[in-house]
Amino acid sequence: MKAEQITDPVAYHAEGPVWSDTWGGLRWLDMLAGDVLSLAPDGTVGRRNVGTVVAAVRPRHGGGAVIAVERGFALEEPDGTVAPLPPLWSDDGIRMNEGGCDPDGRFYCGTIAYDVREGAASVYRLDPDGSTRVVLDAVTISNGLDWSPDGTRAYYVDTATGRIDVFDYDRERGLTSRRPFADALPGPDGLTVDADGGVWVALYNGGSVRRYAPDGGLDEVVEVPVTKATACTFGGPGLDRLFITTSRENLAPDEEPDAGALFACTPGVRGMPTRGFSG
Repeated sequence: MKAEQITDPVAYHAEGPVWSDTWGGLRWLDMLAGDVLSLAPDGTVGRRNVGTVVAAVRPRHGGGAVIAVERGFALEEPDGTVAPLPPLWSDDGIRMNEGGCDPDGRFYCGTIAYDVREGAASVYRLDPDGSTRVVLDAVTISNGLDWSPDGTRAYYVDTATGRIDVFDYDRERGLTSRRPFADALPGPDGLTVDADGGVWVALYNGGSVRRYAPDGGLDEVVEVPVTKATACTFGGPGLDRLFITTSRENLAPDEEPDAGALFACTPGVRGMPTRGFSG
């Protein structure tokens, strides 16, 4: 299966696509520019700056959005006002990188060191009451995170491991029993889970998105015509379109002119409605 290009190369390092009817469709990120992008019905792209870095965005149940910025979290109100929460650390060598919401309405985002130091990253959780905690530490490039349709498993990527891991999940114990789910992947990055429990992962060094069945077996590959596929999500009115973000990070100016564009395909399965933040 091949993905089609649906925008110009509008971002340097595009990431974090999310579809939500509450905000009118697709949003994604020009991460290192700190911009949230949006796709209008006529195909035009909107852009809004929310900080120096924007790492993840999810809808809030009461309207607006929760946002991961360079060193912590921010809340967008229904009127569009963005209020940063207190920074979670002072080290300017570490930034937020990727995240998502659990079935109980809590928002997670993991980090990365700018120099990609091994074991320097963590995963933070923002609870609806505004409290935060570290739920995973000693990771290197914290990336994709999403839950199974029944909410009992969470799939997670630390890109440096070259694999997808799976956790057991429940509200009280959180993420437990980490174990490999699929390995030997060339640069696993962002991921999403479809309504049948298949796990779709973008390959930053692989120019593709792969689907793994719930048993961990590879059963679909979507070819993307640029090297650095960064993340994917299902969207559209029927949640049957797979949107794929791409990057031109570390590419020469004349390499891969379409890198940074948004791509999409219709793979024959549907996604799940985006889980939102309860705070």
